[in-house]
Amino acid sequence: MRKLLFILLLTFLMSDSYAQSKWGNDSISCITNLSLYREYYKQKNYEDALNPWRWTYINCPQSSGNIFKNGPIIIKSKMKQDKANKSAYIDTLMQIYDKRIEYFGKEGFVLGLKGSDLLRYDKSRYNEAYNYLKKSFEIEQKRSSAGALSAYFKSATIMQKNNELSKEDILQLYAELSEAVDYNLENNPKKIKFYTQTSTNIESLFTPYADCDALLSIFSEKFLKKEDDIKLLKRILKVLDSKECTDNNLFFDVSSRLYEIEPSALAASKMGKMSISRKEFSQAIKFCKEAIDLETDNDLQAKYYLGLADAYRNSGNFSQAREAAFKSLDLKNGWGEAYMNLGNIYLSGAKACGSEFEQKTVYWIAVDMFNLAKRDSDVYERASKSINTYSKYFPSTEVCFFNNVEKNSSYTIGCWINKKTIARTSD
Repeated sequence: MRKLLFILLLTFLMSDSYAQSKWGNDSISCITNLSLYREYYKQKNYEDALNPWRWTYINCPQSSGNIFKNGPIIIKSKMKQDKANKSAYIDTLMQIYDKRIEYFGKEGFVLGLKGSDLLRYDKSRYNEAYNYLKKSFEIEQKRSSAGALSAYFKSATIMQKNNELSKEDILQLYAELSEAVDYNLENNPKKIKFYTQTSTNIESLFTPYADCDALLSIFSEKFLKKEDDIKLLKRILKVLDSKECTDNNLFFDVSSRLYEIEPSALAASKMGKMSISRKEFSQAIKFCKEAIDLETDNDLQAKYYLGLADAYRNSGNFSQAREAAFKSLDLKNGWGEAYMNLGNIYLSGAKACGSEFEQKTVYWIAVDMFNLAKRDSDVYERASKSINTYSKYFPSTEVCFFNNVEKNSSYTIGCWINKKTIARTSD
């Protein structure tokens, strides 16, 4: 500590005129408080760092840029402890960013920090945050930080929900921010994990606003410009898949190109989905099996087995479809999506099970699968809807009576299913 004080004081004495402006009116106190807060800050002792930091901030703000870099962290720590005065601390944060711009410039970058923090700590001021972030992006463009880009789009979606921006505004902003993210993913390797997360955040926020036509319009242009960009191809397929926009030329072209460049498990799975859409089921089965063989992650393998199940089901091979779905469950025990798939397989193959009564009994086993799916919160609503829908197709009490089947009795469904269930009625 003494050595640091000596060095700082010596610097001051060597340049008196400059020191007067930099160190304020009381240079000795400035140097002392600057050193004190830095020591506490290094120890993450923000409580004791607060007072000497505050002194330097008020009396000699130009002495060090770290005052404005460290200040927000100290204030945020205090805000967590003193929630009753949260609003005052937020205002202090905003002032720190304003002073940082005044004394050290970098307006665009700092406005990104300012808007991000305001949105994080007080969402009721989303409009104000949006304006800071908008100006930040106008200045920084492709240089924008990952956090600022993510916060900007989030604030815009809040604006849209409050009818202060249109859906067209969201589409345009998405295109602009995606370009900035893509640039950094290609040219900023040191921060690639941050921009990757931002990409995920923006895609997630954007998905509810985009219909297939809008997505195709945006991504078609991107694909034409960068058809060899593997990261872009994967992102296009991910978004189109999530919005069920797979029955179109873009999805086909991107899937084919990704498979051509990188014949990975992901690429093969997309080719499988594409082939199903084109009713090329033998090709679909081939690609889905390839995806399974190339994948080592159990969860992803389970997903690809469901793709294989879909391929078999659409080809009319229901027993093979069921086998693939059960293999998915072997890899991911209790997975609701797999049970939903099984239920749909039984429904699709019901007509292969004999008389009208026998076909209706298949609804029992399908609903059994939906009940198992219901245990998974991720598919709870879909499973409940399917249960309500297909329970209506159970045989009536009268039909069961004439087929010598008692309600709530054990019943074995024959045909390709050959599985026990419980008899139920629709009335």
